[in-house]
Amino acid sequence: MSALKIKQIPCLSDNYGYLVHDPQSGQTTSIDSPDAKAILAALREEGWTLSHIWNTHHHFDHIGGNAELVKKTGCKIYAPAGERKMITDADQYVSEGDQVSLGAFSARVIETPGHTLGHACYIFDEEKSAFVGDTLFSMGCGRLFEGSAEQMWDSLSKLIALPDDMLIHPAHEYTADNARFAASIEPQNQDLQDRIKQVADLRKKNQPTVPMALGLEKKTNPFLRADSKVIRANLKEEGSPDAAVFAHIRRLKDSF
Repeated sequence: MSALKIKQIPCLSDNYGYLVHDPQSGQTTSIDSPDAKAILAALREEGWTLSHIWNTHHHFDHIGGNAELVKKTGCKIYAPAGERKMITDADQYVSEGDQVSLGAFSARVIETPGHTLGHACYIFDEEKSAFVGDTLFSMGCGRLFEGSAEQMWDSLSKLIALPDDMLIHPAHEYTADNARFAASIEPQNQDLQDRIKQVADLRKKNQPTVPMALGLEKKTNPFLRADSKVIRANLKEEGSPDAAVFAHIRRLKDSF
């Protein structure tokens, strides 16, 4: 079986779109639709035909290209069941544990409420690729626009449970700003300091800092490190539940 192909597309000011393609069947899905023109240009460049859009949540920079892409390609929209009231034109709604097919490949749906109440991620377990929308960023996580800190911590815990070599594909280039915040939370973390230098080098060259390995996130992303004794001590949260430590970190980032 041919390998799954992934094309990352810079969109808007700081979004990434992703085309995921099965060479054998010719099927291609767009993970969200931040910019229809950019996605159509990428399809032409690769010679691929769009068969699906898999939406992660309802924010406009993730569904804004849906209508044009459907009009131009006839593709089918899959969307989280929890976003049904906001994404009303989907052909199929998916829930926790569902499998969505792309030719010979299959992705598992996990529900990750927090950023929005109905947010979902798509996990290609065999191919070690996770498309996480605005739930998890490089050294960051999504703002809590609709859900609670407890919901978001539960959602992030599902991602933490994935293998360390899982490649995480987030929807935004926020790494440089997130790195500065992470250093303010855990300045003693040498893995973090090393990564900050690598990120600075990449951004000087205008290169993307994602996707990233989950194992590296577990070492350097404060939002995944609520159990860290060092972070707990820095925040004076030694005896607090993980969700409370996460909530403290999220509040600090909101005002950073």
